[in-house]
Amino acid sequence: MAASAPARTTADIDLRTLRDPVAEFTLVAVVGHGTYGQVHRGIHKATGRDVAIKVMRVQEDEEEDLKQEILFLQKYSNHKNIARYYGAFVKKTSIGQDDELWLVMELCGSGSVTDLIKSQKKCLKETWIAFICKGILEGLTHLHENKVIHRDIKGQNVLLTDDSEIKLVDFGVSAQLDKTVGRRHTFIGTPYWMAPEVINCEDNASATYDFRSDLWSLGISAIEMAEGKPPLSDMHPMRALFLIPRNSPPRLTDKKKWSKEFQNFVAKCCEKNYQQRPDAPTLLQHPFMKKIQHAKCKSSDQRIPYFEKTGES
Repeated sequence: MAASAPARTTADIDLRTLRDPVAEFTLVAVVGHGTYGQVHRGIHKATGRDVAIKVMRVQEDEEEDLKQEILFLQKYSNHKNIARYYGAFVKKTSIGQDDELWLVMELCGSGSVTDLIKSQKKCLKETWIAFICKGILEGLTHLHENKVIHRDIKGQNVLLTDDSEIKLVDFGVSAQLDKTVGRRHTFIGTPYWMAPEVINCEDNASATYDFRSDLWSLGISAIEMAEGKPPLSDMHPMRALFLIPRNSPPRLTDKKKWSKEFQNFVAKCCEKNYQQRPDAPTLLQHPFMKKIQHAKCKSSDQRIPYFEKTGES
């Protein structure tokens, strides 16, 4: 199931020429939802290998977005913290119905970080959070070095394999940074995890942001892992969008429960002035990352990881 040679631009991708997937893959069950479609567990018929298959309707006004996602997957999924991409297929449907695009990818059998939070009764151990944040940061370092902003970092888009590897998924809203300016003006993402500078682009035509918006989303995801949900999630999304740029930056609620290193890590990620926010390589050197140096990660019951402590105080 080796992926084809990557296209250079979306103009090199013709959805009409992609192979039909039905002879090669079988859909088994829905396991999640991406930006534009459902994610299924599937089987590659020739090998019996389990795969993840994202199924999306091919609508004319969204074709460019679908091509962009394929392009990003082709170019940037060859990294240990990005779910590996195997190929794209188009299933023809009846006249008058939209065709289906099938994106075939590595199956991460232990589910998402959001699933893990729910299974642990809304709170993860600090060592686990550090381990997951490190994997996210390594994936983001790879993307940012290639001038790509993910733009939708959240627990649902961070998956775990049965071997407790951390994998970023869902490039449906990712963006290539302009090579000369290096900033974006597009308002897109998921409200509760969205950085204030991204929200400001809706009302201010001169507002910009860059790859460090992903680090704000990482900070919100860290709070999500610690408290079971992101800040302001009890509010209507539009109310949250109004408050995020105006409120003080979010922090962990229980100061006694979490270490100073973790609290400082969240504060660094959720620096409101994005030009003063650290980048991913800098955050990989943060003292909070040392929380995982004395922990060994295993997989447990093929569903969630656990950590066998080897000297952590």
